[in-house]
Formats: sequence, C-alpha cells, structure tokens
Amino acid sequence: MRALVTGGAGFIGSHLVEALVARGDQVRVLDNFSTGRWENLAGVAHRVEVLEGEVTDPTLVARAVDGVDLIFHLAAIASVQASVEDPVLVHRVNVEGTLCLLEAARRQGVKRFVFPSSAAVYGDHTALPLAEELPTRSLSPYAASKVAGEAYGRAYWASYGVPVVILRYFNVYGPRQDPTSPYSGVISIFADRMRRGEPPVVFGDGRQTRDFLYVRDVVRATLLAGEQEAAVGKTFNVAGGRETSVLQLVETFNRVLNTRLSPTFAPPRPGEVRRSRADVSRARAVLGWETTTPLIEGLTALVKEMGDDGG
Repeated sequence: MRALVTGGAGFIGSHLVEALVARGDQVRVLDNFSTGRWENLAGVAHRVEVLEGEVTDPTLVARAVDGVDLIFHLAAIASVQASVEDPVLVHRVNVEGTLCLLEAARRQGVKRFVFPSSAAVYGDHTALPLAEELPTRSLSPYAASKVAGEAYGRAYWASYGVPVVILRYFNVYGPRQDPTSPYSGVISIFADRMRRGEPPVVFGDGRQTRDFLYVRDVVRATLLAGEQEAAVGKTFNVAGGRETSVLQLVETFNRVLNTRLSPTFAPPRPGEVRRSRADVSRARAVLGWETTTPLIEGLTALVKEMGDDGG
C-alpha cells in the first residue's frame, strides 16, 4: 500500500511511519517541521519520501496525495494552551488544513482517510467513562478545531463516500515527545524534570485525571483503523480506559526513578478538563484493539530511552 502521513516527522507520526515501513508500505511524509524533527525519521529516511510544507497549501497537498491509497492526517497544532494563545492559527492549521486534505482525498479516490481527533472534544462531561456517543463540549479553541475536523470528516463520508475513520486520542506519551516545549504532554515534562532531580510543576491541585496510553499502542490502533472495513464512518476512543490523577503520576515516576520528589503547585490552566477516562469497548469490538502497555512499564521504557539518548 502507498500511505501518506501528514505530521509524519512528529512525535506520534514518526512512530507510525516506522510501523508502516516495517510492514512494507511505500510511505510519503508531509510535515512543516515546526515541531517535527528530521532525526525522528533517521531510522527510515532512506525508505520514505519527505515533502516539507503546509497542509493548508492546496498545490503541495495535491502533490502529497497523488497516487496514495491511505491518508493518516496527524498534522495539527495539538495544544490547548497554544490554541488559547492563537486561536486563528490553530483554526487555520487544524480546520482548514483538514478540509484541504479531505478535498484532495476526494479527488484522488483514496481507500482510507484516518483522522486523529482528541479527547478534548468531550470537555467537562462528568459521566465517566466517556463514550463516543456523548455530545461534544469544546472548552478551548483546540477542542473546537477538532470537533470541526470531525464534522468535515463525517460530511465527506456522507456526501462523497470518502472512507473516513475518526480516532479520539487521549493522553499519549512515549519517546520523541519534546519535553522542552511548553505545549508538550505532562509525562514528558515530568520525566525530564524528575530525572534531573527537579520537582514537577503541577497546575491546579493535582487531582485532575487523565487517561494515559503509550505511543506504540496508539500506532497499533491507527494502523487497524486503516485496515478494518467495519471502521469506516465510525469514531473510536483510543485510550487506556483507566483514570490516573496527576499526583498519582508523580508517585509512579518516583517509583520508576527511585526518588522522593514532591511537586510544586501553580494556578490551573484555562481550558483544561477536570477528569478524563474513556470507554474503549467500541475499539475493542470493531478494531480488535486494546492497550497492552501498563503505565509503569511505559514510564520505565520512556525514562530508559531518554537516558540512552543522553537526554
């Protein structure tokens, strides 16, 4: 198969590219390298085609989509905080970019369009676990951009028959997530600080919860979304199905690192949800997928890889 991965030099995208190459696909990457890194593709650079540019550029997108069977559209500004700071830019990239890809996919006649959305679309729902049928509640421009992307995906499936699958990623962590970015995930930031003996900074009281999952589990779900015919036109939670508080995360890191660091506290950040835990029964039933990496195992692997890389 011939696959396009937008955002393929990024954190999740580069792991997906490696998996596609490993199974024998011909892979093309479209990335603007604003957060993606060339070194993320170092292991497969000789086996992938890389186009550098914007997903909002129709000419470049048409070139990227030409001849491909599968599109995995991971390119996005994936940050609540960044969206609060610059909602117009996030709309342009996340919404207009998605529409640009969908239109190119329609013209190309692709066999599958996988669109990773986000748990942020659920907002402050308190009826846990969060099921895909719940109405969306956008608490940030980022969440709104993902709701809009989902809506366009469903519209292109209903109107033109573009075979779209929507995946709602929850809190993904693992190697290549940049801990130096203020928009990075809490796990990579905590790992970086606590490995250096510095206390983690907790926003709010630390009792807010997230549903964490390891990046390689996410890649497996994403590949299955590109394969299973029964997945077309559907939306799936991609999550561990377990609720972990930020304070529990600190405790688990202390176990992994054999430290006794206590967090420092800062004011809560706007637009962040209080609790999060997914219902993953649909992904299990339709995709045949569930996570296989316990949190402590994933954190241990992450810390080891950061050490091996000299980070």
